[in-house]
Amino acid sequence: MAEISAPPRPNILLLMTDQQRGDCLGCAGHPVLETPYLDQLAAEGTRFRRAYSAVPSCAPARSTLLTGMDAWHTGVMGLPWELSRSDYAHTLPGELAKGGYHTQGIGKMDFTPARALMGFHHTIIDEHRMDPHGAVPNFHPYQISDYQRWFEEHKTESCGIHDHGLDWNSWMAQPSHLPEHLHPTHWTAQQAIEFLDRRDPTKPFFLKVSFIRPHSPYDPPQRYYDLYKHRPIPDPYVGAWASIHDDPAAAVKIDAWRGRRSAEQIRRARACYYGNITFIDHQIGRLVWQTLMRHHRQAWDNTLVVFLSDHGDMLGDHHLWRKGYAYEGSARIPMFIRPPNNWQVPRGQVLDNVVELRDVMPTLLDAAGLAVPSTCQGHSMLPLVRGQKGASWRPYLHGEHVKCFGPEQANHYLTDGREKYIWFPYLDREQLFDLTVDPGECQDLAGQPSKATQLKLWRDRLAEILAQRDCGLTRDGKLLRQPPERIILPPCRSMT
Repeated sequence: MAEISAPPRPNILLLMTDQQRGDCLGCAGHPVLETPYLDQLAAEGTRFRRAYSAVPSCAPARSTLLTGMDAWHTGVMGLPWELSRSDYAHTLPGELAKGGYHTQGIGKMDFTPARALMGFHHTIIDEHRMDPHGAVPNFHPYQISDYQRWFEEHKTESCGIHDHGLDWNSWMAQPSHLPEHLHPTHWTAQQAIEFLDRRDPTKPFFLKVSFIRPHSPYDPPQRYYDLYKHRPIPDPYVGAWASIHDDPAAAVKIDAWRGRRSAEQIRRARACYYGNITFIDHQIGRLVWQTLMRHHRQAWDNTLVVFLSDHGDMLGDHHLWRKGYAYEGSARIPMFIRPPNNWQVPRGQVLDNVVELRDVMPTLLDAAGLAVPSTCQGHSMLPLVRGQKGASWRPYLHGEHVKCFGPEQANHYLTDGREKYIWFPYLDREQLFDLTVDPGECQDLAGQPSKATQLKLWRDRLAEILAQRDCGLTRDGKLLRQPPERIILPPCRSMT
């Protein structure tokens, strides 16, 4: 009997957005948002309803994705240490490259230095933090992103990328002043399409396509804003406890991280945010349906697709904006895995296992048949994707973020997807939410006597995790309030 040859190693297409909330997919039940291409891909694979960013801001989350390690071990835990490192022993693109993959990164990488390859054979980048005028500390005038350079060469009139006047961390929103083909979302998809035509056809490819939107500025092309401007935009979740963030002094800033905004300002920000997501969805349609499926069909049949975001966006929930928080708007992300056509696996699964960015590296190395480095702390999601009965999984997830906007933001959290416990180390304050009946986290249960036993259970779990670090966050098995001037650094981020 002839041996049945093993299927070839899959191509891997990692589609990533920046700052997209976990509830912002059509297939996730959003009442307004349209994402038809992503919805179809999700329906052809496994969508993880309880996917999280354990350290929910840009560079920290991407460091976890890149290495399969938690924030304590990457050393990138938020501002002011948000800039990524370039000295990791093992990275996802690096291990795939050593395993014979042609690796390419396109879009937002958030590496430091920006031109570090981090294991990729090549990158084509679009970065907020690269400043052509040298006005940003630690960056130099020659560090112009590839998108910036391309834009200056292809713009058809005298205009700048930021002539709409919106800041890249602002709640302000309006349609882009640029034609669609000059918008960074279109450029990112176009670069990915061109890579498919010039890749090494003798090797499987790993292509990471990282869109820099829907991260602010909230600036979709006009027709994508028009799609939502008259629709009933969902109101933000605002719990009674959120009064602590109703800060008029902070709210006057155009890049305010908290403070009450008018209903119209929130509606416009959300309409533009949704427009950016639908624009990304349509560009993914260009890449997958119009390019891979039509012109690279053999490669497509053997391509594994992963879609995810680095973290979410509060969008006015609880009078908060941006990211870094433990709340669902910030910490929960969209994630699905669409296996190749030639894999015999369940399709259309929606799972409640608590997964996170740390799990992506071991999953993709597992799919490629490559060894997972011992430095990886995540777990392969392939047994879940394959529908293997009895596949073990973590009972709950620990997440964290150091203070950057203010001490009220620094947090540690635990969640099993049904409940969430949050501890604020500088305030020594706790919150407890029942996500099954209160997905917007409006009802803080921490002060209810009937929840005292459950609150202690979560508190003790967190204390046990943090005690292993031996860094002053606990004492005698108890969580320890931190003095305002103290910032705890992991060993790889020593101040010396």
